[in-house]
Amino acid sequence: MRHFDFSPLYRSTVGFDRLFTMLDSLGQPETAQSYPPYNIERTGESAYRITMAVAGFDQNEIEIEAHRNQLSIKGTKTVDESESDKEFLYRGIASRAFERRFHLADHVEIAGASLQNGLLHIDLKREIPEELKPRKINVTAVAHDTAKSIDTKTVDAKALTGK
Repeated sequence: MRHFDFSPLYRSTVGFDRLFTMLDSLGQPETAQSYPPYNIERTGESAYRITMAVAGFDQNEIEIEAHRNQLSIKGTKTVDESESDKEFLYRGIASRAFERRFHLADHVEIAGASLQNGLLHIDLKREIPEELKPRKINVTAVAHDTAKSIDTKTVDAKALTGK
């Protein structure tokens, strides 16, 4: 199956557009990464939040990196010696390493990140520079009597011929 690159379309959206993400995931196999689960929500006019379920991870085991228009979140679980002695009958809490990447729209910056109750919250803010914001240009009306017209009758013939 052919693969289409939707990354230029991500930059033309305001923040995140779910349609392009769904279209991009259609070409991926069913075994595509789904761990850890996450939510993307709009918290304000130009503010967003990514919430990721990272149960069992400590703040020093999570690395967040932003480079250009890409946000990368990596989690590496340190090996606990007491875990190796345990025998699990059922293990539903995953503690495997992960890496998630998100494409950010232009001028979206990370405002902060926090880890609370097993949820990693990454706050994003879109700040467009002043020189790129649209400006309103005032239109002024010009009065008709200020316009000057040339009257051909008052032009001196000597001035035209130079004699």
